Amino acid sequence: MNDFPGRASAVIIGAGIVGNSLACHLARLGWTDLVLVDKGPMPNPGGSTGHASNFIFPIEYSKMMMELTRDSTEQYKELGVFTESGGIEVARTPERMTELRRRCSQAKAWGIPARLITPAEVGKLVPYLEESVILGGAHFPTVGVVDSLRAGTLMREQAQQLGALRVVAGAEILGINKRPDGRISGVRTSKGDIATDVVAICCGVWSPRLAAMAGARIPLTPIVHQMISVGPIPLFADTAGEIEYPIVRDVDANMYERQHGADMEVGSYAHRPIIVAPDDIPSIEEAVLSPTEMPFTQDDFDPQLMQALELMPELLGDERVGIRYSINGLISMTPDGHPVLGETPEVPGLWSVAASWIKEGPGIGRAVAEWMSGTTPEIDIHEASIARFYGHQRTTAHVVARAREGFNKMYGIVHPSEQWESGRPLRLSPVYDRQRELDAVFIETAGWERPNWYGSNSGLLERYAGRLMERTGEWESRWWSPIINAEHLAMRDAAGLVDLSAFAVLDVTGPGALEAVQSVAVAQLDVAPGRVVYTSLLNEAGGFVGDLTIMRLGPRHFRVVTGGATGMSDLKWFADHLPGGAAVSDLTSAWTTLGIWGPRARDILAAVTPADVSGDGFKFGTCREIELGGTTVLASRISYVGELGWELYVPIEQGARVWDTLREAGRPAGLVPVGIGVYGTTGRLEKGYRAYGAELEGDYTLVEAGMTRPRVKAQDFVGKQAYLAQREAPPAAMLCTLTVDDHTSAAGERRYMLGGEPILTPHGEPLTDARGRHSYVTSAGSGPSVGKHLLLAYLPPARAVEGTRLAVEYLGERYPVTVAVVGATPLFDPANERVRA
Repeated sequence: MNDFPGRASAVIIGAGIVGNSLACHLARLGWTDLVLVDKGPMPNPGGSTGHASNFIFPIEYSKMMMELTRDSTEQYKELGVFTESGGIEVARTPERMTELRRRCSQAKAWGIPARLITPAEVGKLVPYLEESVILGGAHFPTVGVVDSLRAGTLMREQAQQLGALRVVAGAEILGINKRPDGRISGVRTSKGDIATDVVAICCGVWSPRLAAMAGARIPLTPIVHQMISVGPIPLFADTAGEIEYPIVRDVDANMYERQHGADMEVGSYAHRPIIVAPDDIPSIEEAVLSPTEMPFTQDDFDPQLMQALELMPELLGDERVGIRYSINGLISMTPDGHPVLGETPEVPGLWSVAASWIKEGPGIGRAVAEWMSGTTPEIDIHEASIARFYGHQRTTAHVVARAREGFNKMYGIVHPSEQWESGRPLRLSPVYDRQRELDAVFIETAGWERPNWYGSNSGLLERYAGRLMERTGEWESRWWSPIINAEHLAMRDAAGLVDLSAFAVLDVTGPGALEAVQSVAVAQLDVAPGRVVYTSLLNEAGGFVGDLTIMRLGPRHFRVVTGGATGMSDLKWFADHLPGGAAVSDLTSAWTTLGIWGPRARDILAAVTPADVSGDGFKFGTCREIELGGTTVLASRISYVGELGWELYVPIEQGARVWDTLREAGRPAGLVPVGIGVYGTTGRLEKGYRAYGAELEGDYTLVEAGMTRPRVKAQDFVGKQAYLAQREAPPAAMLCTLTVDDHTSAAGERRYMLGGEPILTPHGEPLTDARGRHSYVTSAGSGPSVGKHLLLAYLPPARAVEGTRLAVEYLGERYPVTVAVVGATPLFDPANERVRA
């Protein structure tokens, strides 16, 4: 009897923790006829799950990763495979002690138990650690270890017990079939073919190889993480179970040490980056241990072993112990360090569930299962969407370069504004050379080089002396300059010219174009051609998935303008919701965008165009083509900085001419080039404008963000029913603007928050809303025109009252803050007279 499944509702490739978890959660959601395929044997088919060190630290700076880790930990506990041991990150340097203060503050923002401890307190918890080597540590009591193979087995068995899953072990995937329209139609294995409309690739380091079979790309690379196991340790001889002592992260050495029964595991991220191409991973037959446990390269590990001996000399230096196991273990790395999740943009029905670690595996399995089932994942995983990548970011060269650069930062002190160095410059504005001549300091967005500020504006520092809110703290001075605040004030006084070439430009066209935009946008898009509409995009649960502007250029033509970082995700969202008769195309590389804003912006523009740009002749919220310096540009009168002005969309080969024309015409009026530091932070925050990925994310609503409109349009759109329900219920939190009352630290230095910090009562208690969400700073930055450092944060309604005094914790110290604004009313120009002048 042949019981090989010839048909499946979905084929899941890979039986590690992620594949087993996905199968379990799909089964719980009602899927049947699932097939799980792996070329290896059960329960350990040979992937990274089988050699992982299996510990979980709950602290993450990314809210998404923290929530996935938290959910995974709860699932492991429910399965009975989690052992809480506690964990300590130790500091060898003063810089690391400062970083540990930041991590403890971040833990407080997420509601994670954490505290700083002295070397002596570390020694009490870990008696074999040499206290003289460290300056202190951060103790996270909820750290623990899991049995990931057992967890995977239990989840797989649950799906089988539900009658939803069949397992095919020892079967190699030979190919992935597609229909003529490009959708998935099945997989070919060494044991037979399986027809299916859905394939989920959950095979870690092999994922790019599998995706390529279907003509898709999963941007990750296998990279070596070295680990040894030393034993038997006499101190651990009487250990009951797997672990009794806290796990230690020796983060300055980029290493960890953790007890595993009678042994001590020592792992390193300090060695040279060792990339292994997916096609070079040995087969099961060729591998000595398993395909992902590659031969150990001793020379790479020797320096780290010396550091481990320095930290734990008595334990690891004992002549009775020896290295009993050593591997170059393969793990997955992506260009930005996040997982790669979701349906691939290239192939409908092909899902990536890749680049997950043990600590977030079950959480990812649950979230993707919800997504595959057509429901909104409870955890907002937009940061991990495979659709986030542009074409250049999916190339092997880019993935490998970023993996090499990022590997040794695994335990690094990474600034929130830290810039990648590899693969730059790549995407260049037509005025890039002119910006270099102006001593621009560039940051990268989606491969674009964007001026953060211009060194040529240093002369403004004297003009605005005393108003620049200068910073002396090294941490908050990184990737910042007082020139940003000077450019801001110059724009408010006269005018600023901003290069916005990184904007993604998408055109929705065809007889179904109006239906296409109406079906996803909250705002009314059935407007006259020439109107510009700012709108949010929602998911079915009413959470944010986008924040952008749409111009109606004709009866069947709409232009979507969105942030560069989210351009490809927004493209896929529109593409996934297109009705018949509509098409969406990416025109980003065809257009450059320049912005001119300030009280003199109209005078400057009027000097270079015959068009009527008066207040009556060119109203706010409208767009039209105008002639400018011998070119034709699309001018859109909107503003993200709260000033009179326009966004100008220029054919990219003519962008330099328009820049030069505006610069020359604006010189007598005081026009200055202005960087993204003004556009994205200071100008935005003074006006209380929200940003997607900061204030606007899946966990909050339009009501809570203070962005409801007087009426809800009659036409249906994604998330409408949830939005209507939200409008009828009292908000669990309200977005507020807070001002910092006193910046003085205990050391007498003025300090400035950067974002992510917890908002507390004046006495230091956390604030939690009715949904259990903690209050934290979503955005932070200078408000030069109002003379205050500004913070945005969601607060419980009882605290969301103007004049309420609270506190913010920054690097372990509390600073007094006041609720200045509740809702969307801006601190600067609250009547919006300037932007509508």
